[in-house]
Amino acid sequence: MTDLSKKDQLYGLIRANPFISQQELAVELRLSRSAVAGHIAGLMRERRLLGRAYVLPDSRPVMCIGAANLDRKLRTLAALQMGTSNPASAEEVFGGVARNIAENLARLGVPAALLTVFGDDAAGAALQAHAEAAGIDTRGSLRLANTCSGTYTAVLDERGEMVLALADMQLYDALTAQFLAGRAPQRAAAALTVADLNLPLEAVAALLADALRDSVPLVLVAVSQPKMRHLPLDLRGLHLLILNRGELETRVGHALPDQAAVREASLAVQAQGAQHLIVTCAGAGVYYSCADGVAHLPALEVQTVDVTGAGDAFAAAVCWSLYQSSGDLKLACRRGLKVAAMTLESDATVSPLLAPDVLDEIHSFDLSQPISTFFPLD
Repeated sequence: MTDLSKKDQLYGLIRANPFISQQELAVELRLSRSAVAGHIAGLMRERRLLGRAYVLPDSRPVMCIGAANLDRKLRTLAALQMGTSNPASAEEVFGGVARNIAENLARLGVPAALLTVFGDDAAGAALQAHAEAAGIDTRGSLRLANTCSGTYTAVLDERGEMVLALADMQLYDALTAQFLAGRAPQRAAAALTVADLNLPLEAVAALLADALRDSVPLVLVAVSQPKMRHLPLDLRGLHLLILNRGELETRVGHALPDQAAVREASLAVQAQGAQHLIVTCAGAGVYYSCADGVAHLPALEVQTVDVTGAGDAFAAAVCWSLYQSSGDLKLACRRGLKVAAMTLESDATVSPLLAPDVLDEIHSFDLSQPISTFFPLD
């Protein structure tokens, strides 16, 4: 029997039992311990195994880094009138861009981990307990003493559209480059990293440098126009940037009134080092860019109940598609539009209808999905 077949046999045994010992492998394959160790070293060089405990590539989590907040949603019961008291309903839910993405991914059947900061208050304990109950690995997250957890307060009109949002998120300044370096082993075990721009500028720059050096795919998700200042000028190392039209306008410094303007701005940001770009435009659909140009997909028609979390759901479905080793950005956007639509039609920040098989029927050949318009490079 050749060495190659022995190595493949060993790989099959590890796939069946990732916790099998080298001694057990040696007995099973009638090899010496040193020969088993040599084959394991070869599999690790080939990245068929990923370090201790024989971590297999398809069992690695998506590492989500950023905010986990207590979201407060205030919704007016009639048309909003400024400058006076408005009758409203109120609720508190778990939110935060990175946390929302992690929960969406967990519901879609992807192993998800979360690096965030919890306060030492009741909200922080509840946030962490809920994340772990959802199957999200929160080991490695910070818990700050004498600190309140992050909060996000959204004012919605009677149609569920956001009128105003206020965020208290200074605690995420603790997600420094030094903190991220201290979590390097956990981050190295991830198949994909997705981070939101609640992180400080220097932390985002550190993620980009690590991604450029290690070639691990990095997705950055914008959270607001003010926090676009957390995005470095040099985007080399970035696999994908997801942002909305307003955030893209902030990045390029001018209004984007039409498709041509969005196209040109997308290409300009790509020229700063981002490999891919997705621009969400609410009811106007999404634009996605790649090496060949920029294309557009229309939004799905939905009966909107609440817009909160829809953008995070879109980003999660895109990451799900990337995790499945699909490099088809059009397909990823189709999946994102479906999960965003499900979220828009729900009063929950993360749709309770999400399940591992929700996206299975969406394939690149499915003509029932939106058809894109292509804008080639000049």
